[in-house]
Amino acid sequence: MTQLRADQLARQLAGGLSPVYFIHGDEPLLVGECADAVRSAARQQGFSDRQVFSADSGFDWNRLVAASDSLSLFSERRILELRLPTGKPGRDGAKALCAYAGRLPDDTVLLLISAKLEAAARRSKWVQALDRAGVSVPVWPVETADLPAWIDRRMRAHKMLASRDALQLIADRVEGNLLAAAQEIEKLYLLQGPGPLDLDNVAELVADSARFDIFTLVDAALAGDAVYAQRVLTGLRAEGVEPVLVLWALSREIRALASMARAVKGGMPLGRVLAERRVWEKRKPLIGGVLQRIRGRQWWLLLQRCALLDRVIKGRAPGSAWDELLQLTLRIAGVTSLPVSAGI
Repeated sequence: MTQLRADQLARQLAGGLSPVYFIHGDEPLLVGECADAVRSAARQQGFSDRQVFSADSGFDWNRLVAASDSLSLFSERRILELRLPTGKPGRDGAKALCAYAGRLPDDTVLLLISAKLEAAARRSKWVQALDRAGVSVPVWPVETADLPAWIDRRMRAHKMLASRDALQLIADRVEGNLLAAAQEIEKLYLLQGPGPLDLDNVAELVADSARFDIFTLVDAALAGDAVYAQRVLTGLRAEGVEPVLVLWALSREIRALASMARAVKGGMPLGRVLAERRVWEKRKPLIGGVLQRIRGRQWWLLLQRCALLDRVIKGRAPGSAWDELLQLTLRIAGVTSLPVSAGI
């Protein structure tokens, strides 16, 4: 059995793949990053075929058995990705997982992503069988006292060196939310780039009220309120907000929504999609509405527009960044133009 911390996984993957990776915990950012690391390493080592199963309450565990017994198309190496949202496979699931661990198929990696395991589950036969078969990565929340050091490590990965009081300021703002911390770091990198950061730098960049206006812009566009969204965008420009920061907020939302739209199209109930993505209760009507309004190819077109905007901002394509941001905002809102009096 190999049990690793999340920060030890990369080194293990560099040394070769295990037949089983069992990632479990309630910290969505770290669970997602661990799963991404396994997928990336598997692709690099020739595991080009991927089958995904979501083991909800009505899941037929014979599907996993059949998949493990069948050969991959063209005999390619493959990943079987099994998502266990509740952390409880039930009796049939426990039997299926024990059987799988006892007879590991060739050229196959099982990536099992689960919610946090209860104490009884950690002692169960199916968990012990998976632990013996491969690598277990329990993902624990970062303690409040350890959060500044966690933020520091992520910033150093971007070659950003923040002072101790600057790190503490970020930690205080995010209140233990790792996803929010990661977003703040990404924002700081976009605005400041690599290099040293002191308390004054960070306070100026993260405490600006424009940060909230950006998310007001996002919500106005998602709600289809094109006129108000345009007004917020005009205000952001007047305040000197960098276009790259506005694009970051819009594109991050579009990517998340496109992923949700794919899940819904694949048959997952909307309520479960929103729950798995940890959408705040007050935003569920907003997100549900935009998923009904924007469908299929439209998400791909929005992502293409984000890519174009990125090139415009970097000077690699002609055009005005603010004009393109307006067009992107309008398309999210469901319109293609506004009256001349509303122009940016």
